[in-house]
Amino acid sequence: MASMILVKDIMSKEVRMVRPDTSAQEVVATLNKFNIGSVIVVQKDKPVGIVTVRDVMNRLVEQYLAPRVLTARQMMTSPMTTINVEATVEEAAKLMAKKNVKTLPVMDKDKLVGIMSFTDIAFKVPTLLSLLEEACHAPQ
Repeated sequence: MASMILVKDIMSKEVRMVRPDTSAQEVVATLNKFNIGSVIVVQKDKPVGIVTVRDVMNRLVEQYLAPRVLTARQMMTSPMTTINVEATVEEAAKLMAKKNVKTLPVMDKDKLVGIMSFTDIAFKVPTLLSLLEEACHAPQ
């Protein structure tokens, strides 16, 4: 049944973005302010990379670099692994496992339309599956 649920049904439409020249300090402040695990790096309204908490740990903290000197461009993962808005959640989960990522920017052609994390799958899919099951067993 999970193969029937689409990415667009569980993705978050609120995507936090930063510019490539945004300082690491500002990136971390954004992650903390919104209690999120990643931000998308955009240049001229086009997504060019993603900075995750893992990127911050690996490229800033572990390297003992100054957060005011390092930029989003220097910390981001690029190219990003993305998923199409019309893909199934099952396809997204397989892609996440294959690429070893926990977050997927969601694209509609070349436009960023959302973001989906493994947490979205864990929390939303069981609820959606329960609703589908109830709908299947409801009297016609």
